[in-house]
Amino acid sequence: MPKRPGVVISVGLNVVLVLLVCGLALYAFMLNVDLDDVKRRLSKEVETHQKTERYLIETRNRLTESLREVEQLKAQLAYKESDYQTAAAAKPALPVVVGFRSSMLGRGLVAVIENTSDRYLPVVLTVRNPTLSTAKRFQIELDPKSSTHFGHLEGWRFAPGDEVGLLNDEFATLRLRVP
Repeated sequence: MPKRPGVVISVGLNVVLVLLVCGLALYAFMLNVDLDDVKRRLSKEVETHQKTERYLIETRNRLTESLREVEQLKAQLAYKESDYQTAAAAKPALPVVVGFRSSMLGRGLVAVIENTSDRYLPVVLTVRNPTLSTAKRFQIELDPKSSTHFGHLEGWRFAPGDEVGLLNDEFATLRLRVP
């Protein structure tokens, strides 16, 4: 009988050891699965980070290029503005006289535009009412040494304070305010 309790204890310890080894193997398997999952998530995050970095670099490059273009356009604009001012100063005065009279058929004023030159003049009439924030452009053909009347029947009822401009490519722009 004394041999039997040692065998039982030995068998019991072996069973406990086998169960412990099986538990450790199961725990190691679960850790391995968790480690693979963490590796996959980390790989996705690294890929996302790399894509973000590439996007930021591309965006930074586009911004730098855009800023360079803006600076070039500013330089061109400054150059063109000075050229325009020089060219505009060199143009002769527009040979046109503008007066205003009361309208006979309605309210408002009528512009009397007189071409004092011996040539036919196509002009663009720009009118702006600063009070109502309205503006319009009209094409007018002025015969030599003649007057043209322009009022509400032609598309604009002039009022005191309106800003008027007459433009022709060959002459300096004529700007005035309706009295």
